[in-house]
Amino acid sequence: MPFEIIQGDITRIQTDAIVNAANPQLQMGGGVCGAIFMAAGSRKLQAACDKLAPIHTGEAVITPGFALPARFVIHTAGPVYSRQSPDESERLLASAYRSSLKLAFEHGCHSIAFPLISSGIYGYPRRDALEVATCAIRGFLEIHDMDVKLVIFNRSDVQIPPGTLSAVDDWLQEHLPESQTIRRLSDTIAMEPLQDSVRLQPSAAPASPFHPDFSTMFGKLDEPFDVYLLKLIDRRGMSDVQVYRKANLDRRLFSKIRSGKGYHPGKRTILALAVALELTLKETEALLERAGYALSPADKFDVVMEYFLEHGPRDIDEINEVLFHYDLPLLGGS
Repeated sequence: MPFEIIQGDITRIQTDAIVNAANPQLQMGGGVCGAIFMAAGSRKLQAACDKLAPIHTGEAVITPGFALPARFVIHTAGPVYSRQSPDESERLLASAYRSSLKLAFEHGCHSIAFPLISSGIYGYPRRDALEVATCAIRGFLEIHDMDVKLVIFNRSDVQIPPGTLSAVDDWLQEHLPESQTIRRLSDTIAMEPLQDSVRLQPSAAPASPFHPDFSTMFGKLDEPFDVYLLKLIDRRGMSDVQVYRKANLDRRLFSKIRSGKGYHPGKRTILALAVALELTLKETEALLERAGYALSPADKFDVVMEYFLEHGPRDIDEINEVLFHYDLPLLGGS
C-alpha cells in the first residue's frame, strides 16, 4: 500500500531505499543509526558518508546500501526538538522527510522505509513526530506514486490520543464477545462469506443529508460491485485519483477494480474505499455485500471498523494508527 506503519527492524526491510536518522556530521551513531551502519558494513558506509559530510538539519544525502537489502541509504539530519521554537522544529522535521522523498524519487526508487525521525535522543514528542511524518509523506504522495513504510521498533511508539483510545476500548468491551477479545492476527483478516455472517443493523443511524443511503438509491443487490462502486464515486463528485489516494490504495490496484472485468478486491480494500467515500455503516455493509463480504460481530478488526464507520473520523491514517495499536491489519492495498 502507498503508506503503512509496520513494526520491525529497518535494516531488514526490502525496499529500494531506507532512511538513516543521521547527525549533521554523518558519523556512525547509536540506536537505529548504528544498526544501519553495522548492517551495511560500517567502514564502507562511513567512507561514503565522509565524502558528503557535513549536511544541514533538514537536508538529505544518498549513499549505496552496501550489505543492506536496500539499494540505497538516504541520510537525513532531523532537528533536536526545541520547546522554545516548536514551529521551527516542525519545519525542519518536515524538511527531513521531504528532502529524503525527493532524493529517493530522483534516484528512481519505488519504495522507501523511514524510522520515526528525531523521536529518540533528539527529544521530539512521539505523537507530534508521527503527525509531522504523516503530513509530509501524504503531501508527497499527493503528487508521486511510491510505497512508503514507517518502521516502528516498539509498537508503543505510535501514541494514540487518549480520548480516541479509551472510546475504542469501551466500544470493544461493549460489542466484542469476551472470548474474542484476544485473537490471533491471522484470524482478524478472515474474509467471511455473506451467507455465513450477516450482521443486522435494525437501529443503524440514519444517513445525513450529505450522506444519502446509496443502497436504496441504486437498486438491487445483484448489481456488479464495480458498477455500484463507480456510482458511489460519481455521486460523491470525486475523481479516481482522489479516491485511491484517500483510500491508501495503489493506482494499479484501483485500475484493476474499476476495469469492469468483475475483479473483487479484498475486504480491507473495500473498507478503505468506504472510508475514502465517507460512507455510513449501512452504506458500507451494502458495498461489502456486493463483493460477498459482511462485517462479523465476532471479529476484532470488523468491530473496530464499525466504531469508525459509526463515529468517525473518516481519516485512513488515524484509523490505521489505531489498528496498528491493536496489532490488526491496516487499511489500504497494493
